[in-house]
Amino acid sequence: MPKMKTKSSAKKRFRLTASGKVRANFAGKQHGMSKRSQKMIRTARGTHILSDQDAKIVKSYMPYS
Repeated sequence: MPKMKTKSSAKKRFRLTASGKVRANFAGKQHGMSKRSQKMIRTARGTHILSDQDAKIVKSYMPYS
């Protein structure tokens, strides 16, 4: 049997929770923080759960989901 293929970019950026939801980091926090407002930096801390429409696309990239 051939191996299951996965999108390497998806496995680096997303994780599946135990209940099957997709967890992702917030966008826009890699560099240039001096341009961002303090409110944006504060609210974009940590991770968030993707919407159902976005999660459906991401799950098609991940194996065994």
